[in-house]
Amino acid sequence: QAFSLFVKAKEVPAAARCAAGGDGARWRCCRQAFEELSGIHRHVALQHGPDIGQQAERAAEQAAAEVGPTGPPALAGNADGLNGLCPSSPEISCTLPDTSHLSYDDLTSKVGEVLLYYCYCEVKDPEKLCAWQKALCQHLHLTGKVRVASEGINGTVGGSKVATDLYIEVMLSQPLFKDILCQEDFKSSAGGAHCFPDLRVGVFKEIVPMGIDPKIVSYKETGIHLSPQEFHREVEQYLSQASQGQSDTILLDCRNFYESKIGHFQGCLAPDIRKFSYFPSYVDENLELFKDKRVLMYCTGGIRCERGSAYLRSKAVCREVYQLKGGIHKYLEEFPDGFYRGKLFVFDDRYAICSNEDIISACRYCGTLWDQYKLCSSLHCRQLVLTCPSCRNKGLTACCPVCQEKELEVTSRASGQTLKEECECTRRRPRVPIEHVSQRMLDAGK
Repeated sequence: QAFSLFVKAKEVPAAARCAAGGDGARWRCCRQAFEELSGIHRHVALQHGPDIGQQAERAAEQAAAEVGPTGPPALAGNADGLNGLCPSSPEISCTLPDTSHLSYDDLTSKVGEVLLYYCYCEVKDPEKLCAWQKALCQHLHLTGKVRVASEGINGTVGGSKVATDLYIEVMLSQPLFKDILCQEDFKSSAGGAHCFPDLRVGVFKEIVPMGIDPKIVSYKETGIHLSPQEFHREVEQYLSQASQGQSDTILLDCRNFYESKIGHFQGCLAPDIRKFSYFPSYVDENLELFKDKRVLMYCTGGIRCERGSAYLRSKAVCREVYQLKGGIHKYLEEFPDGFYRGKLFVFDDRYAICSNEDIISACRYCGTLWDQYKLCSSLHCRQLVLTCPSCRNKGLTACCPVCQEKELEVTSRASGQTLKEECECTRRRPRVPIEHVSQRMLDAGK
């Protein structure tokens, strides 16, 4: 039942399918279009098993609650209904904002923005916060992803400007976040609800998936926060000293390789890792690199640095660990032509936003300057590929020749065939790279 409901939620309305310019897709999921039922079933089975498992568990828990001694809970959709779904907790208010004075067009306008934020705090009832967040986003017609845990909340949501402004207002009035979350903690960029395929709100162990129990490495042990102005001065000093061979600092990008590939700070060390959960192993395997160094860390919005800097500090090898407060997002607001060059990768359908005209990456096939990602055209693969329009027109749309061959193999055989994600890209990249960086190279800021 959970599987069927999940597939049903991905169905494209008939009106949209018949509209002028429609591509005939009956289902859409993960930025992919599906015309055959077997295709969407295969995709959901391969990519969304954990999501369906969670959905089934919640349905079972709700069914158990409905037959309890107090009778069925009230329906969600308003403050009273949410309170009926959630056990009482004075720290969390389940109130939804009044939108009676707003029109449907106000809340669903495609001209809007995408918000990025996080808040580390102690949450006694993550399930209740999750239920309220889901109701709030649906109430305001927002899409995106929100992760809730006992250590806080992490969200990126898109919608109309009216809706996102109201969302910020409600979040700041939430008693749980009082005196912790502030207006400046919300990073915004042009976009809207169309930047995400759907809304996903869930309870997790960590609000950013580093793979280390928050009780072992806590956000409370984080590095020293630097404002964008302070970070800018530090980078300026670092680059100046490095050019003279005198630097004792490492400028560390703790994002994934495909993010730093299209944009990064000058003179940074960017680990060749695919997931943030590989970052702890990367630190462990390269401890000698960080010994007695001052480390300046940065990421997209600041959240990965919170846990990443705490993990690095727990190893007791660095002299000092600093991190950019608000991440690259906030830095670019104040220094659009500063020391960060190229695009800023974002985890939605835009893939990247820009603040300067620099292109620092190249087409995977012909080498021409190019920085606009597309998903590998081979359905079994989740790699992102940089391939320019000229190469795409030649049919070069996969991340590597192996995937290109697999795509042809799948299209020439039965549609039910599934293939494992394994190609040149995954084989050539070690899960945890060992840095062979000489002191001379570090001093030169390379």
